[in-house]
Amino acid sequence: MHPAEQYARDVVDGKLVACKWVRLACERYFHDLEHGHERGLYFDREAAERVLHFIGLLRHSKGKWGRGGGERITLEGWQQFIVWNVFGWLRASDGMRRFRTLYKEVARKNGKSTVGAGLGLYLAFADGEPGAEVYSAATKRDQARIVHKEAIRMVRKNPGLKKYIKVYKDNLNLERTASKYEPLGADSDSTDGLNVHGVIADELHAWKTREMWDVLETATGSREQPLLVAITTAGIDRMSVCYEKHEYTRKVLEGWKDGSFEDDTWFGIVYTLDEGDDWRDESVWVKANPNLGVSKSWDDMRMKAKRAEQMTASLNNFLRRELNVWVQGEIKWANMDAWRKCGGPVPALELPGRLKGRICYGGLDLGSTSDITADVNVFPSEDGFFDAVCRFWIPEDHVLIRTRDAGVHYDQWVREGYIEATPGNVIDYEWIFERMEQDADDYDIDQTAFDRWGAARVVQVLEAKGMTMVQFGQGFASMNPPMKELERLILAGKIRHGNNPVLTWMMDNVVARMDPAGNIKPDKAKSREKIDGVVALIMALDLALRHPETRSVYETRGIRTVG
Repeated sequence: MHPAEQYARDVVDGKLVACKWVRLACERYFHDLEHGHERGLYFDREAAERVLHFIGLLRHSKGKWGRGGGERITLEGWQQFIVWNVFGWLRASDGMRRFRTLYKEVARKNGKSTVGAGLGLYLAFADGEPGAEVYSAATKRDQARIVHKEAIRMVRKNPGLKKYIKVYKDNLNLERTASKYEPLGADSDSTDGLNVHGVIADELHAWKTREMWDVLETATGSREQPLLVAITTAGIDRMSVCYEKHEYTRKVLEGWKDGSFEDDTWFGIVYTLDEGDDWRDESVWVKANPNLGVSKSWDDMRMKAKRAEQMTASLNNFLRRELNVWVQGEIKWANMDAWRKCGGPVPALELPGRLKGRICYGGLDLGSTSDITADVNVFPSEDGFFDAVCRFWIPEDHVLIRTRDAGVHYDQWVREGYIEATPGNVIDYEWIFERMEQDADDYDIDQTAFDRWGAARVVQVLEAKGMTMVQFGQGFASMNPPMKELERLILAGKIRHGNNPVLTWMMDNVVARMDPAGNIKPDKAKSREKIDGVVALIMALDLALRHPETRSVYETRGIRTVG
């Protein structure tokens, strides 16, 4: 039995651990071997083997298999099964391929790019299609180059391909057949006039709109057997083109089984957990990671799983990227048990006096004129700890209103000195100026970050008082690095906040929004209550981590621009 078929047989017989969707894909194969002829289908083993043989001539270029000239690619059984299906099933009416779309969803580090690059090369230069146009496609051309550069390296490492296929920048072309293979992004100069024979759509979950997919699909109209290959991990946007294809795949896989739906042009397979699986159970990880122990490390998985148990943001990342589970874009962020352990030996109200003369970095988050304003100073220490001193202000007339309506202890926090109530029904910025000026006298405040929204006048006054103010964006690019570093510091017990009850309350309110790339930022709109102090803390921490005497992960990954 061919390894592709043996894989499918072992899945169906329960010898290999697999999720529902993989089992259905394998059962579908055997069902069609018996009944496909009734729908005008037949299986050509030679056609399937030809593609597998071609990929087997290619060489790895990365990691342990890429050393020297690179080892030849040996596809695992599950990878062979997918290629075997897509290229082996033909239509009796014209001998052309049955499948026009391949949707493959699997956790990261399972060889998606390697196989995708190999398929792209085959479609462009070995499929017998005159003037073939094949594209590695993504939302941005730079993302499309990830798969495409792998294909370029494969050509350069193969003397036979290198002899005939020419490489010019990003373009691969074979003059004899007028065929080409190029990267293509939605940000390319133009997607008009395409005549597509093949597409390798990389990380479909990150495609923000369906426009690019529709353009590419429409551009296959004049080809006899075009193929769109979507390779992706799970995402977060259930209104996306990727989730649409994910759900369609499930519909096709369930439909052939119960007779409710049939699409002989669509091959889809989803490697993920089954409903009810415990993500902590290592025995189910292989359902989403068929290459676990081959291209993906058990030690790396265990390390990330341990981290995921401690912080919700890491859990969502682990579920989505490592276990291929679709998650929500908004997540309850903080591990409050770990946060409370970071109180430190000194109460919050005593912290300021003990830190006089120390260098620090500030974060200022201005609320609306009728709400809370937060100023947080972060003091890095030589032992790797960071002390956080918080100032909060609220209009006096709103203390009792907020206490009554929100059920939050504003009145108690004002009495205890954790919040300052400024006279009237709007924030009196003169109180804030006076307090921040006093802090500037007591501490060595190097810089203070601020959110540019609505801050022009306040910043102008503070700069006139000699303070260095740094504009700080609130998007993913700015917030993700310090937020993830704060997460790490909380788990390591390296933040000391003196058990400030206001900051702790705000930390417990934080909901983080995650983008398709796994970046996070605080989401004020989704958070159940105020989080101004946490936003200020994140901004201040970012400045502190940039200080040359502060050890952090920023030193190894470089300093980015605040935007």
